[in-house]
Amino acid sequence: MISSQQDSQSLNRLTSHFDEILARFAKTGYGDPDILPQLLPPTAAQATKTEVLAAAKALMAIPGGMDVLYRRVKAIESAGVFAHSDWAQPAILQPDLAKRSLREGEAVYTLIEVLSEIRLLAVASGDYFHPGISAEQAGNFLTQVMALNLDLLSGQMTEADRERPHNLGTIVQTHYNYLLDRLGYESILDSLVGEVERQLVQRPVQTDSIKQMIVQIAKCLLDPDIETSGMHRAEKLVSATFGPTEACSEDPGVEVYAQRLTTMDEKALRHEAETFSRSMHETGLVSPYHAVFVRHLRSHGHNDLIAPALGLSITGNDVLQCFTQLIHTLIDEAVFPDTPRAVYGLAMMLEQGTLFTPGVASGLWRQIALKLSDDTSERLTTVFGDAHPPRVFLLAGVMTLLGLPMGVGQGNNPTCQSVIGLSMWAFNDADYLLQLVAWAARDDEILMRFEGQPVSSRGLEAGLAKTPPIDVDPVSLVLVPHLDRIYIEMGRLCGTRDDDLHRWINPEFYGWWVSHGFRVVADIHTGMVTDYDGFIRNFYASYHPYYNGGMPLIHPQPAGIAVTDSAARLVGRHAIAIRRVALDPEGDMRVYFYNPNNDSGQDWGQGINCAIQGTGERFGEASLPFAEFASRLFVFHYDTLEVGDMNAILAADVERVIELGRGSWAKEF
Repeated sequence: MISSQQDSQSLNRLTSHFDEILARFAKTGYGDPDILPQLLPPTAAQATKTEVLAAAKALMAIPGGMDVLYRRVKAIESAGVFAHSDWAQPAILQPDLAKRSLREGEAVYTLIEVLSEIRLLAVASGDYFHPGISAEQAGNFLTQVMALNLDLLSGQMTEADRERPHNLGTIVQTHYNYLLDRLGYESILDSLVGEVERQLVQRPVQTDSIKQMIVQIAKCLLDPDIETSGMHRAEKLVSATFGPTEACSEDPGVEVYAQRLTTMDEKALRHEAETFSRSMHETGLVSPYHAVFVRHLRSHGHNDLIAPALGLSITGNDVLQCFTQLIHTLIDEAVFPDTPRAVYGLAMMLEQGTLFTPGVASGLWRQIALKLSDDTSERLTTVFGDAHPPRVFLLAGVMTLLGLPMGVGQGNNPTCQSVIGLSMWAFNDADYLLQLVAWAARDDEILMRFEGQPVSSRGLEAGLAKTPPIDVDPVSLVLVPHLDRIYIEMGRLCGTRDDDLHRWINPEFYGWWVSHGFRVVADIHTGMVTDYDGFIRNFYASYHPYYNGGMPLIHPQPAGIAVTDSAARLVGRHAIAIRRVALDPEGDMRVYFYNPNNDSGQDWGQGINCAIQGTGERFGEASLPFAEFASRLFVFHYDTLEVGDMNAILAADVERVIELGRGSWAKEF
């Protein structure tokens, strides 16, 4: 109650302040079409307009603030906030430019764009008449803007959004949700389906935000006032989530479905198993009913149907036969309607043959019986609830991560180095990952070594993430804070050295298989790009099969990129992992990499768009043509004994990479 009263008081205070500033701005005459702006006292008018935008921004940041601005659209227009700019003529505005203003523009342009779209929302809703644009035109414009910003539906902001000053990224997210609430999902349903499919093809460990979007799709499909005929893709997503098989197609509830299973014969159960697995592998979605079904197989002696229920190939079935007791125990202990993702994780873990790696099976037996610390239990319960003991959620998270090693994301946390570790260990060193999880969950500590010196996470100050992450998977929740602190501590132990500290940290932090050769494109003392030509030639000679003697990449290698936005402007440095270099189906050489951000399909400007499917990507990978990737490269590791002839690289290839780099992030260096 007190919090609600405080929110109301803040809203009233900020509303009064906005009205006062807007009235003062209106008196300057800036909005009078008969007065040229150059005839007005420039400092007074512009200063007051700046105050108006600042007051509007304060309202945008609090609950109810958007409604306040919506009710004042006419006053905002009349005062001249849009005057003497393209926004004064809404009919000429372009959705793609509006996206740039919202997501990439300076603060003043972003705030004016938000106000303009609130104005168009009022026009589209019939609450405000504008002589320059019809209600239909306004609605179509907003629909296109929303479709162009569908990534905001996931609730996860990109690096560019997160790094924007003055909380602009969050304000844009709030604005987008406001438009969505008022206009409804039906206006962008087809685009929404495409966005869900695009995210699912990356096979994320976490799917809660995706399921929320599918819930909205389902509401649209069930709404008789919305035309959805022929929306087979939408129906497939909804079916995979809420009722993949005929026996649960109407979403009867898990208890009713469990009762129905008891009446099925062997043939019916096998049909259920095959339908569930087909839906799971085709969409990447797992229904809670699938977990109910797998538990039924265990409890009713139908263990022979577990392989088809998981959709296993010969490889997966071989693993199942070799580790039957362990797999049955994992199902009993971790697969529940509240943890359905563990079904997919288990299936993929078996398909990848992870259990054939020495130490993994033993590590999982330890994980099953692991006694969690009080702190670990409390954090897991806070985030995932108390429907099951905390160890259940952690075990389910371990299974999912081992099965989907490229599906783990950092979310909104600046811990890309730590998350790269989780992904690479899950893929390349699973028994070591299980050891780290055991230490962190049981002992509230992990241990590593740096140049022979033991490093413990206990007692270290917070690293880059100043507060523990809460919007992450169970393994990240438990392990990332420890990893983050140790990574920063290794940097401290480096002291002052003559090269970028990642050169020494990465091999110690990630593992022996990180190459000790290292190149950074910028001088660590001046920050300026040095020997760009040599940097690019070194990368080509180390990674490009045409120049390194056809040597494949044996282990994933950490690397640093200069992330740019869709206007090719520098956002900041970011850690990724290079997984492989290979020809795509069209015969072009591409770099396939893992990006720990929750969405790898990003637009980096200059026509450089990270592909996530269609050009040879495996689930969770992103890829770019070799030269385009090289143009955003900042640091990389390489084997000094396996470098090709750097002079053999075609000068035209090197020049193209340098031109792309200098035309984007390298402008500042």
